[in-house]
Amino acid sequence: MIQVGVNGYGTIGKRVADAVAAQPDMQLTGVAKTRPNYEAEAAVRKGYPLYAAIPDRADLFHEAGIDLAGEVVDMVMTADVIVDTTPSGIGADNRELYERYDTPAIFQGGEDADVADVSFNARSNYDRARADDVDTARVVSCNTTGLSRLLTPLIETYGVEKSRVTLVRRGGDPGQTSRGPINDILPDPVSIPSHHGPDVNTILPDVDIDTLGVKVPATLMHLHSVNVTLDSAPTAAEVRDLLSAESRLFIVPEETGIDGTGKLKEFAMDTGRPRGDLWENCIWEDSVSMEGSDLYLFQSIHQESDVIPENIDAIRALLDWEDRETSMAKTDETLGVGLESLFDGQRQRVVPKSNGDD
Repeated sequence: MIQVGVNGYGTIGKRVADAVAAQPDMQLTGVAKTRPNYEAEAAVRKGYPLYAAIPDRADLFHEAGIDLAGEVVDMVMTADVIVDTTPSGIGADNRELYERYDTPAIFQGGEDADVADVSFNARSNYDRARADDVDTARVVSCNTTGLSRLLTPLIETYGVEKSRVTLVRRGGDPGQTSRGPINDILPDPVSIPSHHGPDVNTILPDVDIDTLGVKVPATLMHLHSVNVTLDSAPTAAEVRDLLSAESRLFIVPEETGIDGTGKLKEFAMDTGRPRGDLWENCIWEDSVSMEGSDLYLFQSIHQESDVIPENIDAIRALLDWEDRETSMAKTDETLGVGLESLFDGQRQRVVPKSNGDD
């Protein structure tokens, strides 16, 4: 069993911890928190060993009636690998701690690429993290994860000449009450390209990609408007079939009546997804179209959850535990990744498109 410690128990950390606990070949060593808030209480209620991320604040946990298993250094010493899910910039500060105890570590996309030996996406470059000289990996951001998943099968099958993506980004997660905008639409950044294109190149160095970012007053998901010029000219149906075969790409059928991110989230909750999570890229079937060799589509990315399967695969890759196909299949099965399977062979049973506000 791989002993996994999770440093940080917020939006990503609590999801990674649950995913680790679901794996047959992993055991959650514990989670670390900086303060005794509701998330720390939830971790204890789940039976997760809780460690103080900042030793000087350990007394705050005791005063709040929350038992600690120790300090973060104790978790680092015990774990085979640490998944650092702390806020952007903190992971880089933590790297020295992991190096001191020779503990491999996985960082998140909010860190700069140079925080780790490799940037990681399971579908695109799993084997890079298996190399003997790699001890750290950075799971790229939610948007970069989504773009890498989409572009990789296109590159492998058709070749990609040029990618152009406009990212319509949520202003903040549902729990981020300090984020915005509240009543505005912001070019973010106003300079071009946004950081997403260069970040994709840390995974797919040869792909030619331009990205623009826009921030809107929403919390549910990101939306990508994608144009990819391919080296060949497949039909739209052929592209849909190719993307449908990818377990972490969900082609949203027309007849579901899912016409936006709100209904996507509602669908995730109605199908029993924990926290209403959508681990897959959600690509609208009707949006997939070809004009000559130009592919167009819309996809949505759930910023709170799409990197969770990647973190699990990164653990196995970094420790050279499984090959890519085996790891991804195991992760998908244990988490329940693959909404496409709900519609296989039974599309006639899907809720028909509504003509009103029922």
